Amino acid sequence: MTMTRLEQLREENDFTKKKMAEILGISDSLYDRWENGKEIIPTRRMYQIANYYKVNIDYLMGLTSNRITMVSKNEINIPLVSLRITEIRKDFGESLREFSKRLNTSNSTWSAYETGKVLILGAFLLEICKMENYSADWILGRSNEKYRQ
Repeated sequence: MTMTRLEQLREENDFTKKKMAEILGISDSLYDRWENGKEIIPTRRMYQIANYYKVNIDYLMGLTSNRITMVSKNEINIPLVSLRITEIRKDFGESLREFSKRLNTSNSTWSAYETGKVLILGAFLLEICKMENYSADWILGRSNEKYRQ
């Protein structure tokens, strides 16, 4: 069985799952599901965990093996996220309808992300990062590098 990055980072810091759950203010069982890949970590929690361990989200989520030390002192800037995901859709030359269909979601859901009404779900964040090597850290405003290194 391969170790997830979440597990690796936790063990590097000599934390138990229970301790990490306490630090994050969540239940032990929820943390366990994240660490075992049974549930996708919500976007805000990805951001929080990456900041806690001082690593890039791309590394934390297994999108790259390139570990970069980084911390953001700011909260997620939802208007910036909405601009960046709109830019990604336009990179594909697709309408909102076409892009929503590509991601198997509704137009209204994707529109809510692009207008900044809600923060993009972790599952969609990971999916668009995998499409063309986009950086989750760039999308969430933690980096100025649009593509993963």
